[in-house]
Amino acid sequence: MPATSLAQPPATAPRPRSAAPRRLMTAAAAALIVAAATPVTLAHAAPSASVSPTAAAPGGRVALNITGCGTKAARVTSTAFSEVRLTPGNLEATNLFGNATVFSNANPGTHRVTFECGGPGGERVSVSLQVTTGAARGGTGGSVGSMSPAQIAVGGTLAVGALVGGVWVLRRRAAA
Repeated sequence: MPATSLAQPPATAPRPRSAAPRRLMTAAAAALIVAAATPVTLAHAAPSASVSPTAAAPGGRVALNITGCGTKAARVTSTAFSEVRLTPGNLEATNLFGNATVFSNANPGTHRVTFECGGPGGERVSVSLQVTTGAARGGTGGSVGSMSPAQIAVGGTLAVGALVGGVWVLRRRAAA
């Protein structure tokens, strides 16, 4: 009987290892070191505030808005109106808003409006509000001031005609 050998297959030369994993690990370690050494920055941009309209008469109302506070509260102070607390306009609290009424005895001229994120001691932004002379427009909201007497007469005639037509239809229906 011939002797069988339990020989192993011929050995192959070891494959050279790729340098890619080593380079990837080095790059990851470098990124971690840079990230650890970098100072933390705030996730929100610098606040931006606005007053609308930018000019108002004593007794008039203005809308107050600030974005980028990063808080769910802010307050607004001015010599033109009482302190106002702003509330979030969306779930992320990136937009805070409120309204203010200009004092009826406010001095005409430019008044500083200061927004404070989170309340006293928070980040501040200031804008200007121009208080004009005269009283605030009320009642019709200023819509009549830009209409001519002829336009007002035509509108009134149409309204009266609609009223008379409505009464006529209702009386006819009741008689039938």
